[in-house]
Amino acid sequence: MVEELWRAGEMPLRDGLYRPDDTALELHVDGPGAYHPDAGRPIPFRIGGPFDVALAIDEDGIEGVDTNFTTPLPDGSGWMSGGGGGMGNIGHLARLDTDGSLRWIAVMFHSNPFVGVRYEDTGAVFTNDWGNRLALDLASPALG
Repeated sequence: MVEELWRAGEMPLRDGLYRPDDTALELHVDGPGAYHPDAGRPIPFRIGGPFDVALAIDEDGIEGVDTNFTTPLPDGSGWMSGGGGGMGNIGHLARLDTDGSLRWIAVMFHSNPFVGVRYEDTGAVFTNDWGNRLALDLASPALG
């Protein structure tokens, strides 16, 4: 399901870290609004427990993927892609292998679209359209 959605330019609409084997982990992402006093600050990002992908799609639906960037990883192991969805509050990040196949996609309903990335050692700092930053360790087991 997840891989077919990605190839069709779509993603599940529930907050989650989705893999092409149709497994997923909950994501807890609090994204302050553009006029919120915390705009321009780090975005909290916590990974939770597993959930049923088919049920999530059945309950919350799917959304089109709007990609704002795709950039190679510094070590040559693949690509990072990011952007949003049809509604202005949705953001997504996707880790792709060297052949462009999906390794994972993180869907965040309240993060707003991501517009860029910069790499630091094994991590990446993503920026959304409000200037908020999301720092991820790409070498962590959940994101590996």
